[in-house]
Amino acid sequence: MIIKDEIKKYLPIKDLANLYVVADFDRTITNGSSKTSWSILSESPLVPKEYKKERQEFYNYYRPIEIDKSLDYEYKSSKMKEWYEKHISLFVKYKITEEIFKNAATDLRIMEFRTGAKKFIKFLYKNNIPLIIISAGIGNFIETFLHLNNCYYDNIYVSSNKIIFKNGIAVGVDKNIIHSLNKNEVSLPDKIKDKLENRKKVLLLGDQISDLRMVDKDKHDIVYTNCFLCEENKNELDKIRKEFDIVCEIEDNYFNLKNILFN
Repeated sequence: MIIKDEIKKYLPIKDLANLYVVADFDRTITNGSSKTSWSILSESPLVPKEYKKERQEFYNYYRPIEIDKSLDYEYKSSKMKEWYEKHISLFVKYKITEEIFKNAATDLRIMEFRTGAKKFIKFLYKNNIPLIIISAGIGNFIETFLHLNNCYYDNIYVSSNKIIFKNGIAVGVDKNIIHSLNKNEVSLPDKIKDKLENRKKVLLLGDQISDLRMVDKDKHDIVYTNCFLCEENKNELDKIRKEFDIVCEIEDNYFNLKNILFN
């Protein structure tokens, strides 16, 4: 685990009543080898092969844009929105049912917690620390995953792309699309803002540079930023070390992080 010297003086965190957590989901709460929530349906035998083919074509075109560091932010952001809209349109085009979503989400082999993440979430619940999950993934799968693992506690709020259904068939997405580059635009409901109003410390958990956009540092007393390394992002280690306060290396887990933050 790599910790910046300037953050060490603020550790461990003692004033838990003044803290809340903002976390990415895919490969942050889940482990680095898990499928993303967008990929779950591609593993299901219940969806048409035509859906899988078109989905892969979109991926082949848009994914290189997403990871290209030389492209302008506004251009990339518009392309990510375009990609997500096209993918969601496939759910509608192929009349993907709510039942298919539910069945796909129950395959726990596709997504697994990072080691210690489930106990970390329970620790937050027992200490009345709000957990805000802001994900560019699919909220239906995230919520089902948490329910199946008996840890969708009442201190958790999920802000993600929630697919809506009419008569059991997908018809679109609820509210605005959240993609990897616009998490700073997420607007939390008033009832959640009220719970966070007097909490001036934030722990941010992510796995990529763009996750730093989830929290505006200027609006808080202190923001502790943590990045989990995985095979996909380890080639950016130098930049990650520069931008994040704490870096959990591939062999690190939530037990290590909890010991640093709270013990």
